[in-house]
Amino acid sequence: MHELTDEQQEVRALARRFADEVVAPRAGEWDREHRFPREVFEQLGELGLMGVCVPDRYAGAGADYLSYALVLEELSRADAGVGVTLAVHTGAGTLPILTHGSEEQKDRYVPPLAQGHELAAFALTESGSGSDAGAMLTRADGGRITGTKQWITNGSYAHTFLVFAKEDGKPTGFLVRRGAEGFRVTREEEKMGLNSSSTADLAFEDTPGERIGPPGGGMRIALSTLDGGRIGIAAQAVGIAQAALDVATAYARERTAFGGPIGRFQAIQHKLADMQTEIEAARALVWRAARLKQAGRPHSVEGAQAKLFASRVARHWTGEAIQVLGGYGYTKEFPAERYYRDAKVTEIYEGTSEIQRLVIARALLGALDQG
Repeated sequence: MHELTDEQQEVRALARRFADEVVAPRAGEWDREHRFPREVFEQLGELGLMGVCVPDRYAGAGADYLSYALVLEELSRADAGVGVTLAVHTGAGTLPILTHGSEEQKDRYVPPLAQGHELAAFALTESGSGSDAGAMLTRADGGRITGTKQWITNGSYAHTFLVFAKEDGKPTGFLVRRGAEGFRVTREEEKMGLNSSSTADLAFEDTPGERIGPPGGGMRIALSTLDGGRIGIAAQAVGIAQAALDVATAYARERTAFGGPIGRFQAIQHKLADMQTEIEAARALVWRAARLKQAGRPHSVEGAQAKLFASRVARHWTGEAIQVLGGYGYTKEFPAERYYRDAKVTEIYEGTSEIQRLVIARALLGALDQG
């Protein structure tokens, strides 16, 4: 695996220090209280980490996409809720405006997002259209949107929403501002994990939206956004898994049984060795996909592979970290159970593992007659 550049190492170190000093000490409290730590994102904005891969001219840090993935991993290692808030804000909310928006839209919308003064959200999923995004029922007529969206990360706090609606029967992208006429947050979801993040249902009733990209071009915007977003979620999964490895390793050194630390037992050693090896493999897949995206090369399959593998690694090894901790792992005295709860959703959002396999298989096999 290629080594990191000096700039990438600096960005990673900055994110790690912030994660360790600001995020990790409060993560358990935010989880218990289901509290969204809005002030943290103001601080991340001041450090340039809310728009780490946004160009300088739009008030971003001007770093590359791998640097952004490194930030997501470090923040998710401390609190996956903070990680996903940043992932959706940047990868699914801000970057699509840079890629598909007009110059005027970029100048108007991106700087406050890159600086952390405002948050962004991506509104594609509906109650009857998740993986099958083309089945959306939300409609747009003359730039006025009517419909509902479900499970929208950052939904209760975002200022700018990238909303997809069918205009003349074709999915089209729109930018909608919080406070627009007919826009409402109808519900904040109660979740298994990621309790420091916001997941909300939205309603639009003849709500004005500003088209982004061409009429009927929404599906292309959505799918290209998800291609990149999967890399971000894979980085989040790596961060969660790394946190589980860290707590399990420390416990294996300190916990004594049968006259010494449990880390001297081969069963524990093998578990930790396999855990570390698979995390490193997942990290390598994330870095490869991030470098391809940065270079402007095709990365759909590589992003799908990174997310498929990293999410499975996170879900499996957070469970095994609990096993290393024994009874303590099942209590809230240690963070292992939080990592376990947070990890599961990485196999679901930004495209389920089943969809990732479909992306990979179609690239291998080509389009086959399903009839």
